[in-house]
Amino acid sequence: MTDRDETARETASASNANADAAAAESSPDDTTDADTFRVGIHVTETELRFVVNVPSDIDSGWTDPDAFQRLVERVTWEQLDQRETLQTVATRAAEGETVFLGTVTLRPDETVVDHSLRVPPLDGA
Repeated sequence: MTDRDETARETASASNANADAAAAESSPDDTTDADTFRVGIHVTETELRFVVNVPSDIDSGWTDPDAFQRLVERVTWEQLDQRETLQTVATRAAEGETVFLGTVTLRPDETVVDHSLRVPPLDGA
């Protein structure tokens, strides 16, 4: 006769081993070697400025700051309607305000891993 507690431990161990094996496999969703950039639009008296917040622990693979910022901008406008987004920010955000659109997660090889971009729901600032 098998001890019920022993059977439960064996089942849990097998499940953990399967989960560990799955976690060890590399997947396209793995963001451990990617950096997440926060994206926004800063409103001034005369213009709207696209801004990229760069993480302090950015991967050393990013050798050209202008190149990755252009990439973040390109990815942003591929995901969002640029005209609608800028019009929303221009008509509803206050001067001096930075309206954040979300994040873009990229690898230094320019692979887009993930994003959380959206047109901000500004309720009349």
